[in-house]
Amino acid sequence: MAVVLFAAIGVFLYLQKTEPSWYARLWYPLRYSAIVRGHAHNYHLDPALLAAVIEAESKFNPNAHSSAGAVGLMQLTPDTAKGIAQYTGGHNFHLSDLTDPEINVRYGAWYLRHLLDHYHDNERLALAAYNAGEENVDNWQSEHAGIQFHETRDYVSKVERLKKIYRRAYKSQLGY
Repeated sequence: MAVVLFAAIGVFLYLQKTEPSWYARLWYPLRYSAIVRGHAHNYHLDPALLAAVIEAESKFNPNAHSSAGAVGLMQLTPDTAKGIAQYTGGHNFHLSDLTDPEINVRYGAWYLRHLLDHYHDNERLALAAYNAGEENVDNWQSEHAGIQFHETRDYVSKVERLKKIYRRAYKSQLGY
């Protein structure tokens, strides 16, 4: 019995360390792949990056709500989403729009592209701003201080790790 238990633990640890594609797909499912791929293409984003942000933000749950009031797949706040809607020509914005995967990913992809442009394609800074806000990141930049929030550093590292996993595990579904 102990041998079987140790063998099972060994296999589990091996799979955790090597994370083959089939195993990664068990832990990190990809939903809404056509929406992710389409908006990544429209906004010149790496589709694995977009999928990684969605996984980190909501685990692909379109009905996710945060304690800070963020909603949907990409966890956008209503104020941010309303601004994006107005800026991109939308009108009649409703909070329920944020639980629609198509709208939420479109707005989130636009916002991520905006942040990448603002930070000259520096992905770490764009992700930090997605998590902590542009004002905080701009202040850190002006102070030459780096990312100051522990939670934000963890978030950036998590998304970067997830991006590699999604790229490897879903190569064909994401259009690589």
